[in-house]
Amino acid sequence: MNISHIELRHLRLLQALVESGGLTAAAERLHLTQSAVSHQLKALESLLGLSLLERATRPVRLTAAGKRLLQLADIVLPEVEATLRDLAKLKDGEAGELRIALECHTCYDWLMPAMDAFRAAWPHVELDLLGGFYADPISLLYDGQADIIITSDATPRKDVAFEPLFAYEILALMPNKHALTSKKYLLPKDFASEPLITYPVPQDRIDLIRRVLSPAGIKPARREAQLTVAILQLVASRRGLAALPAWAVSPYLERDYVTARPIGKHGLWAELHAGMRERDVGRSYLSDFITIVQRESFARLPGIRPAIL
Repeated sequence: MNISHIELRHLRLLQALVESGGLTAAAERLHLTQSAVSHQLKALESLLGLSLLERATRPVRLTAAGKRLLQLADIVLPEVEATLRDLAKLKDGEAGELRIALECHTCYDWLMPAMDAFRAAWPHVELDLLGGFYADPISLLYDGQADIIITSDATPRKDVAFEPLFAYEILALMPNKHALTSKKYLLPKDFASEPLITYPVPQDRIDLIRRVLSPAGIKPARREAQLTVAILQLVASRRGLAALPAWAVSPYLERDYVTARPIGKHGLWAELHAGMRERDVGRSYLSDFITIVQRESFARLPGIRPAIL
């Protein structure tokens, strides 16, 4: 056994397997093919002369050797990240300003823990979250009012670079014991006869309408509410249907407050990206903010997967 040949990618692989629960999800998270992940795992086990995973278990379970190596990963990888951050501070300085604009109402729920982690890592960077909803946050980059935007629209723009954050499923929400709960998934026609309860945003910014209902010629009446909990209260009170991110409604589904179904046979998925000015791509604390957002999101949000530009 020659443990000097263990590399950081091996430790990241083991973490991804445990956190994502399987080879396919780990491959997506690492932006590798499943065969590449399998090959790396077999090569690592061959190097150590030990099995790291218990075969044919879902989610994956580690052997005693795998658990011990994961302990190493949990110690080494944060230290590597902290060291690289310290080197970046020595190179580029520790102070700066980072202004963030959001396109989505539900972003506040998951962004706060990432912002807290960023403040701890970069205490001298002035972090500011621009208030309000922005239907076209790209303009804030051009105007110099924001340094990063969180958006679902990564359409190529001049002088703007995008980094993928994560992909998430949008679920249809209905009252418990509603007639549609008998269905495995909802089709466009299922939204035709009841109001659609949404955030107060333009119609072309709502994935369900833009990608599913409008192409099918379905135009339900809309009722608007500012808060996620208000939307869910209206759904539970049989005032209409809604479609929200799975991670945003997970606590309510666990309490059987409302019922959820996929939209379409393969589900309706959306992505979030971080946009920034191309000239800012190399700015250390900006890049680290994106890394922290990705890490915190995958650690906290259920059911998300890597987004791909």
